[in-house]
Amino acid sequence: MSYPPLADVRKTLRVEWYRSPIPGKKLRELSRRSDLQGWFQAGGHLALFCLTGALVFHFWSLQLWGAFLLALFCHGTVTSFFSGIAPHELGHGTVFRTKWLNKVFLHIFSLIGWFDTYDYNMSHTYHHRYTLHPEGDREVLLPIEPTLASTFVLQLFTMNLLTRRGRTFSKGGLFDNIVTSLRTALGLNDPGRAPGTDWVRALHQDQPEEYRKTVLWSRILILFHGSILVIAILTGLWVLPLIFSTAVFTANWLGYFVGLPQHCGLQDNVNDFRKSVRSMRLNPLFSFLYWRMEWHIEHHMYAGVPCYNLGRLYEEIADDMPVPRTLTGAWKEMRMVWRVQKGDPDYQFDTPLPATAKLARSEVVEDLELESSIGELAPQGLR
Repeated sequence: MSYPPLADVRKTLRVEWYRSPIPGKKLRELSRRSDLQGWFQAGGHLALFCLTGALVFHFWSLQLWGAFLLALFCHGTVTSFFSGIAPHELGHGTVFRTKWLNKVFLHIFSLIGWFDTYDYNMSHTYHHRYTLHPEGDREVLLPIEPTLASTFVLQLFTMNLLTRRGRTFSKGGLFDNIVTSLRTALGLNDPGRAPGTDWVRALHQDQPEEYRKTVLWSRILILFHGSILVIAILTGLWVLPLIFSTAVFTANWLGYFVGLPQHCGLQDNVNDFRKSVRSMRLNPLFSFLYWRMEWHIEHHMYAGVPCYNLGRLYEEIADDMPVPRTLTGAWKEMRMVWRVQKGDPDYQFDTPLPATAKLARSEVVEDLELESSIGELAPQGLR
């Protein structure tokens, strides 16, 4: 399907989003950023990476291979969230009150995670403004198959080597990332023929200045991970690439299982996030690793609210919101929807709302700018 240029979309597409009403004073309170909570989330996740990485190195040096594999599995599980999840919230600029701390941690996580924050910030700006309206948001395109195919699941629990970028904005496997980063770093593609999906090419054509930044960032990625490989060869410490360069592609199971329910099986081309986005309840460890993004409806409604306040935001607007799914319940729902869609491609799940829910805003909006904020996400050309 062909879509109009994104510059035209920005002029013509206006989505009048429904947002659950909340007093402006409470919204301002929940939107406050905290360096202390930022250090707990970002610093804590990085510290956990260092701890599991140290265990991998320790057991490797002792040649305790069973313990080594277990530590590597845990290390990969922790590091999987360095690509997409951690840079996502840091890209919004809402984690730390001190702006430069957001930038520093954003680039640390993106470097280890082989993550192109410049492409993603463009894409995610459109995703928030036009969520699941395909002419303006092709970061996620429905329908999505919640696949549990054996070869795919095997890669989830070992190493993701061969998965390729799909039609949505996804990181792909190790080989796909290396090839894409190399091609971009070597300048083999201009903005009209940039690597990746049609969506990424459309973004590059729309924002050529950001494309130049992604070329530079790809060179930094190749230099960083290439240096680790050279050090490993010269020193014989072949475990170093496993700790720093391939960990984000190792044990991707948890990132997949908690991340796919965000939009899978729901409705597109609607102006109500409650129908196009799914929220869940997770245990504290999964929630921490996922940067509280299980509260995903709340994040879309009020993207300027830091991740560590999203649970409190839900409590404020709970009477207007669908009941959060459990992780198991979300997957059962997605699998049911997919079975129906195989016979009826137009079917989309209609999330039930409580009897207390409103269908249209009646309250006066006290702070339009705060309500529609997506933090510092948008690059200069999209502000």
